[in-house]
This record gives sequence, C-alpha cells and structure tokens, in this order.
Amino acid sequence: MASQANDSRNGEELPDPLSASVEYSAVGRTSITGSVNGGGEVKSNGSEQRLTAFVYLLTFFSALGGFLFGYDTGVVSGAMLKLSKEFDLSTWQEELLVSITIAAAAVASAIGGVLNDWLGRRPVLIMASLVFTGGAVLMAIAHQWEVLLVGRLIVGLGIGLASMTVPMYISEAAPLHVRGTLITLNNMFITGGQFVASSVDGLFANVPNGWRYMLGIGAIPSFIQFVGFLFLPESPRFLVKQRKFGMAQQVLQRIRGSSANIDKEFQSIQDECLQSTVLDQGAFNTMVRMFRSGPVRRALFVGCLLQACQQLTGINTLMYYSASIVKMAGVEDDTKAIWLAAAVAAGNLIFTMVGVYLVERTGRRKLMLGSLIGVGMALGVLGVGFYLARVQTPLALYDGNMPTTNSSCTIYGSCNWCTMDKHCGFCYVRDGNYKALNGTCQAVRHTANGKLDTKHSALFNSSYTDFGEDVPCVPAFSESSAGSGALNTTGTVAWAYDYCPTRYAWLIVAALVLYIAMFAPGMGPMPWTINAELYPLWARSTGNSASTFVNWSCNLVISMTFLSISETHTVGRAGAFWIYLGVAALCWIVLYRVLPETKGRSLEEAEKLFEEPWFGSDVSKHSDPDQYGLLRNENQDD
Repeated sequence: MASQANDSRNGEELPDPLSASVEYSAVGRTSITGSVNGGGEVKSNGSEQRLTAFVYLLTFFSALGGFLFGYDTGVVSGAMLKLSKEFDLSTWQEELLVSITIAAAAVASAIGGVLNDWLGRRPVLIMASLVFTGGAVLMAIAHQWEVLLVGRLIVGLGIGLASMTVPMYISEAAPLHVRGTLITLNNMFITGGQFVASSVDGLFANVPNGWRYMLGIGAIPSFIQFVGFLFLPESPRFLVKQRKFGMAQQVLQRIRGSSANIDKEFQSIQDECLQSTVLDQGAFNTMVRMFRSGPVRRALFVGCLLQACQQLTGINTLMYYSASIVKMAGVEDDTKAIWLAAAVAAGNLIFTMVGVYLVERTGRRKLMLGSLIGVGMALGVLGVGFYLARVQTPLALYDGNMPTTNSSCTIYGSCNWCTMDKHCGFCYVRDGNYKALNGTCQAVRHTANGKLDTKHSALFNSSYTDFGEDVPCVPAFSESSAGSGALNTTGTVAWAYDYCPTRYAWLIVAALVLYIAMFAPGMGPMPWTINAELYPLWARSTGNSASTFVNWSCNLVISMTFLSISETHTVGRAGAFWIYLGVAALCWIVLYRVLPETKGRSLEEAEKLFEEPWFGSDVSKHSDPDQYGLLRNENQDD
C-alpha cells in the first residue's frame, strides 16, 4: 500500500481519512442524487454534474472487454461447423473446445478479485487484453487440434479477467445518474461482439481456411483495448483505498469535469474507504467476513443467483451452438445457418439497446423479472418445436439389398437419430411438397486423405443417374440398390448431414428470435449491472469475483452438457429446452422474493438494501427507492 501523502484541496492540507485518529461516521451513507435534466446534467445537493466526453471514452475502452467476451461467444458458433469437419471432431471434442475457454474464464474470474485488490482495475484489464491477443493469434495459426485447444484456454483466461473487472471499473467511475446505463452499455458491447463475430463467420464461411480468420480477428479489438488503457486512469475508489488521495481527486475531477464540485462525492468515497480498510483482511478473510455479515451474505446470494439464472436458462447454449441449433432445426446449408445465427445475434444487439434505454426508467428488478417470464415462454416453444420435429421425423427404410460400407448406420430407424451420428447421413427423395420419401441412413464418404466428405454418402456413385443427374447418395428402392420397392422419381435426391428435413424449422427459428428478444433487455445485462452495485467497497472485488465465478461455472455446465443431453434418447433436444424452462420458473419464484431495486442508489448505500431479513419482510418495498428513504438528503446511523 502506498505511503500516506499530504495533498492539497482548495489550498488546504488534505487529511488522511484512513488514519487511526479519524472516526468513522454515517457521512458515507449520504446520497448523491437528484434530478436529471435534458442536458445530461444531474443536480446533486446543490451541485451539478455533466456527463463528460471522458466518461464515454473510459466506458468505450472498458467495454471492449465485453466486446471480446461477446466475440468469442459468437465466433465459435460458426467456426465450430468448419472445425468439426476440418479436424473430424467428436461430440465430446466439440464440447471440450467450447468449454475449455469457459473453464479458464471461471478460474481467471476466481483469482481476478485478488488481482484487482492487489494490482488495481487498470493493470488487470491491460493484462486481460494482452492475454486475449496472444490466444487469438495462436488459434489463427494452429494446425493441430491440441494447439487450437491451448489457444482457446488462453483466450478464456483473458475473458475471465475482463468479465469481472469491467463492470466494477465502470461502476466505480460512472456518475450515479447514469451508472446503470453505462454498465449496461458493457452488455451491449457483448451482444455487439456476438453480432460482429456472427457476421465475420458468414463472410468467411466459404473461404478456404476461413475459420483461421474467424478466430484470429479477435486479436484486433483486444490490442486496441490494450493501447487505450495505457492512457486511461485507475479507478478513483481504488486510488483512495491505496491512500493516493491527490491522484484520486484529480482522476475524479477529470471524470466529472473541471467545473464540477466533487467535494461531497469525494468525501463519501473516503468514508466508504475508511470502513473498507478497517474491514479488509485479505481475500480469504474477506470472504469469511462476507458470510458472517447478514446483509453482505444476502447480497452475495442474490448476486450469485442472478448469474446462475442467466446461464442455467440456456443463453450460451443458443450463442455457442446457435448455428448448430439452426442446422438441427432443418436448415440445410452451412452458410445459410451461419447467417441465420448472425440474424439472431443482431436481434440480441437490438434488444440489448432496449435494455439500455429502460434500465434507468423501468428499473433493474422489473426488467429482470419480466425478462424471465418471456424467456420461459420462448423455451417452452423451442421444446415444442423440437418435439414436433422429432415425432414427425422421416423414417429410414431398408430394402435388404442395399450395399453398405458401414453397417452401424443401418441401426438407426429415423432421420433424427441417424444425423446425430457424425459418421452417418440421411439420403432421401424430396418431392414437390418437400416431403422426405425413400429415406435411408448411410455412412458418410471419406476422402483420400481420410477426412469426411460430408456432402456425399459412402455409396455415392457419379454414374448413378436414376434422376437424370449426379446425386450425392443412393436412396432406398433405387436401381442402384437393386431393390424391388417403389421409388418416387418425381422429386430430387437429397443428402442430409447434421440436419433433418422438417416442416417446423420456422417455429424453432422464430422461438430463437423470441428468446433473444426477451433475454437481451433484462437477463442479459441486469446480473452484471446489479452485481456491480450490490457490495460495499471492502467486499466489492471479492463479491464480483465470486458471482462471476458462478456465472462461468454454470456456463461451463451448460456448454459441456447440451450436445450430449440433446443426443440422448431419454431427453433429446426438446427435453433439454424444457429443463431450462424449469430452471427459469424456479429462478423467477426465488428472485421475486429476494431481489431488491438498486436503481437510484449510490454504491455507498448498498448494504442498506439487505439489512432486513428476507423472511418476515416484504422485498417489494425495496422496488421504489423513495419508499426506502434512500434518496433523501439525510445522514442515517445504523
């Protein structure tokens, strides 16, 4: 910790508020609130704060960390369609390639709290951007699956550090009246990163080795963030905690503007830091103290619950595997599936902007609970769509005379189960009404170098022209199969690899859009926004680290299980989404009881939200700040 220094303010010596001779009082609880006018100013206890250009600059470079988070989430969706075929990946290898990034992010977020308390917010973000840049470059040049896996791990470390630091850095620097909006902007950058990544996937979908460009382009924004933070300041609250009072005051004045009166806000920060320093006893002891403190323990429970609900309702199933899910829905072409996934990501970005608009108008609690209801409805429709596609899937027919090079594919009695095997595909005749006739499950052809040729069956024969043209496979009851059954020759022969023809593709894609429209304004940004506001300074790094660790851990569970669960006969794709629906319902019930409103409250007032026990109290009275007496210009003792 830096040594105490004598600084000046208005020509007077600035005392050290953390010295033993200064007694802590309730001044730190004073609100700095007021009315916001149309010019972007807030009147606070007789002073005015203008939202300066520097605040936007600081938020932009900070939120690039969110962009990187979103870019990695979005790019892997389209890249996985190419990587799976490039490296002939099994289901568990695909899940591992996605999940190792998440596991690394969980570890990084767990140690991020210690690093933020030790080094500060700015050095951690610089470190995160450098780590991500290195990982992206390594993925772009990888020639073995194992090297690609290491690159994914390195990228995950950078994402984990940034994901828990960015919301905290913004919240500690932002003016009160726009704090929620600026933190939510970070989530808009996440969704923007997902959209850009999906668009990049589409642009490079048909380019040779296009997946290298998809994964490597992420190094560009991470390097921009690194350069930007070389010129940005440390959080003023962290500087006060380090007893660098003069520097902290200069940074706060720079953020608020040269004409702003920051005396009362700076005093409030000093008083909060006094309490934080008295209670700060290291990361482990801080966590122990958080559990022993009723209000902070309840805040930690709510923060972790919010992050768990965000992930366990399946958002990153849809983002990591969005292109794969679109293929599962019955979309034939990889490029079309990638662009449809990009459209879903665009919807995510647009509806996140709705959340940015509503967060300071509607409030966090209403956005979160309303969003959960809509997400539950969408998950129910997704389950219904996949259920209908499953029960009406085309059957696989065998005439007993068909040649085969892989008898294992003949064990599947329908297209649904056939296409879940990466070494099998479904050959059928598509008639004028797009019905699938004469379907049969066949082995996928291998090229001379041993790679899968997913566009042809192993029974492919370019001389077979029952339909007057070259076909990718041999349907049942054709001349080439020497069968005696009836062959419909009025349609065209089609080869379905990793999808099944269905009339319900539109329903599944529509449900995906509905899910994103409901998730993006509330469940997307609110867990991050609320967590950045819940904890007192002494517990803020540890609390955000713990909740972010929960987020990444639940993310890991979802990404490691979705493909495996969706391929089981007992649960299937429909069952997976219905499980997420059950989680959403449970989350709504619990959050309705325990989630307070944090809109309009200063960071120094966080503990007051949880002073009353949940049982025997009505949390709904916390939904209006004025009802709780927190917006009055008063000092209150405990």
